[in-house]
Amino acid sequence: MTIIIPTETPTPATVHTILRADGFSCPSCVAKIEKQIGRLAGVTAVTVFFATARIEIDHDPAVVSTDVLIAAVGKAGYTARLAAF
Repeated sequence: MTIIIPTETPTPATVHTILRADGFSCPSCVAKIEKQIGRLAGVTAVTVFFATARIEIDHDPAVVSTDVLIAAVGKAGYTARLAAF
């Protein structure tokens, strides 16, 4: 009998979430939001687009929920909601 042990651990399921934010007044807002979201466990990438107030986040939903992402934007001083598109 041969036992096969996998050598690779499976990567977590990552989803792409898009938020819309309110309250942007200058491009430095981008860095504040990216820093706040980027430090959350489970977040693998975050990009904030100043001109459209769009926040794109790749994250593991088992580790960090959209509610936590929205709260992180709030902690940075802005309001956010899930994007309709």
